Amino acid sequence: MKVKSSVLLSVAFISCLAAGCVAGSENPRATERPKKGDAVGVAGERGRDLTVAEEIEIDRAEGELVETCMERQGHPYWPAPVATAEQRKVGVYVVDDVDWARRYGYGRPLEIAAEKARRSDPNATYYNALPKKERIRYSRALDGDFGHSISVELPSGGTVETSQKGCFAEARERLYADYPTWFRAEKTVTGLTPLYVPRIHRDTRLVTAVAAWSRCMNESGYPFKNPDEIRQKRDSLVKGMNDSQAEDAEVKLAVTEAGCARESSLGKIARSLEGEYRKKTLDDYPDEFATYRQMRVDALSRARNPEIR
Repeated sequence: MKVKSSVLLSVAFISCLAAGCVAGSENPRATERPKKGDAVGVAGERGRDLTVAEEIEIDRAEGELVETCMERQGHPYWPAPVATAEQRKVGVYVVDDVDWARRYGYGRPLEIAAEKARRSDPNATYYNALPKKERIRYSRALDGDFGHSISVELPSGGTVETSQKGCFAEARERLYADYPTWFRAEKTVTGLTPLYVPRIHRDTRLVTAVAAWSRCMNESGYPFKNPDEIRQKRDSLVKGMNDSQAEDAEVKLAVTEAGCARESSLGKIARSLEGEYRKKTLDDYPDEFATYRQMRVDALSRARNPEIR
């Protein structure tokens, strides 16, 4: 997927609060940003947000559909490991889950495991062993080409574009029934963050909670003004340490952060404000939001149907 003009986003902020974010890109094979929901069941439902577990079901089905498509094209394909619920918490604005912080700190063990999986990706090994002409054929089979593209203007400015051909596109066509409509609705809805994040930053409720969190962190021996400062300085804080030492240091800091986030209610307030401001922004895109939610519910139903494989 290509971004045709630069779109500047705020530091990973409120949009990652509810369930966290997984490192990704605008490539169709990237994991989508999760949204939290708590409804169950599918048949006959109107649009709703999906649970993280349901997001995982769709991601897994997509990988299987890509595998089937690539086999038809004469190539093996190994679906990428689907990010777990725990992995999807990496990158939150503020850690306020003490148990998760004790296990993962800021997610370093999960990041190391993901990097190890990336380096041992059998798809890359297979691709690199192909002759040059076969690599081109493989890439076109998987990703399509931009002679057949879909594009959408993002709410915050800029245009994002992807191919309508290839096995990734085919997999999403089978899941969502209308990939161009899905792509435009999804990119519009998930591209709203830059429109409302600055307003959250300025909200006095968040400012007050951040100040309380910062006082708590200072009293605990960690003089940080806000959670973003920790993320920005994360690498320098563990510079010179081996992986084990870095993990221990981050766990200690993350547990302190989580305790202060609970004491100041920063996580709870930030999530509440994210929901409030996101809803207000979505009110300007009612058709796109309705389409986005309904198509996700429909995709979940198809993901659970073995016949689409």
